Amino acid sequence: MLDKLNFIKQRFDEVSDLIIQPDIMSDQRRYIELSKEYKDLKAIMDEREAYVELKNNLQEAEEIISSETDPEMVEMAKLQYDEAKDELPRLEEKIRMMLIPKDPEDAKNAVVEVRAGAGGDEASIFAGDIFRMLSKYSEAKGWKVDVVDYSEGTNGGYKEIQFEVSGEDVYGTLKYEAGVHRVQRVPQTETQGRVHTSAATVMVFPEAEEFDIEVNPKDVRVDYFCSSGPGGQSVNTTYSAVRLTHEPTGIVAQCQDQKSQHKNKEKAFRVLRSRLYEMELAKKQAEDAEKRGSMVTSGDRSAKIRTYNYAQSRVTDHRINLTLYELDNIINGDIEKIINELKLVDNTEKLKNISDDL
Repeated sequence: MLDKLNFIKQRFDEVSDLIIQPDIMSDQRRYIELSKEYKDLKAIMDEREAYVELKNNLQEAEEIISSETDPEMVEMAKLQYDEAKDELPRLEEKIRMMLIPKDPEDAKNAVVEVRAGAGGDEASIFAGDIFRMLSKYSEAKGWKVDVVDYSEGTNGGYKEIQFEVSGEDVYGTLKYEAGVHRVQRVPQTETQGRVHTSAATVMVFPEAEEFDIEVNPKDVRVDYFCSSGPGGQSVNTTYSAVRLTHEPTGIVAQCQDQKSQHKNKEKAFRVLRSRLYEMELAKKQAEDAEKRGSMVTSGDRSAKIRTYNYAQSRVTDHRINLTLYELDNIINGDIEKIINELKLVDNTEKLKNISDDL
């Protein structure tokens, strides 16, 4: 493992030198890429330092035990040896996890879209529940949630809602929520007490930077219209809402959340870029998932990933066969345990592919 860490140290030293070069600092894209790489490598270098120290302590203790005649010195050396021996496997496992190649998209902000599926009004209500669950989870993580566009259901909830989430490693976390969420419960609109099954689809895109994908303005049709949602008289009577249509692909992005036409247009362009970028990524994710045989982050929107059963207060994530009887907490945003388990499975699969190199 030390050989691998020393090889990484060479790259860290190289990046440390590059990042202060004037030509790199003037190239925004390159500078951001290297800054992210520096941050990731610095974390590994901190653990390398601890690893080297442990290995040295182990070697020093072995030498003292084999050559020292003072019983007190030997006893102290044995304690040092046992401590290092116990700590080493834990540190090695931590470093192995850190050496798993990171998806460069994981550090990005995310655009999330929740759509009601089959189930009529109940599906819209459930889509609203999923939106609140993801919003509360994001806010608890210290991330910022910003609604872009929505269409309300006739009995509450949303037919669809789109929002941006910004913070640290947002996409790398929320991508595990992409797929079909299914609910089994007695709807608010049901008079006979029968259990219904409804669904909502969650899509998660990494928010694309301007330099990630180039959008030719000539390919985009811009339409302005009056906002339909709440927000005061000025929102509903002025042409502040913006709809963008990317004519080569037919992809549409719109925003009506802000009073300012300019801000709505800016938001809509961010979403459009992210949708186009996601099209490219989806192909790559599908190919990667096929190679790995993984459903954890396959990017398959039609995959049923989770069921929420209200009668049994049960939540089951079908990708990893995880069942928790904590529905109230989970639907109120406490999904950290599920996401951590999904990350663990995903990282374990990745680790199998690189274990021969360590």
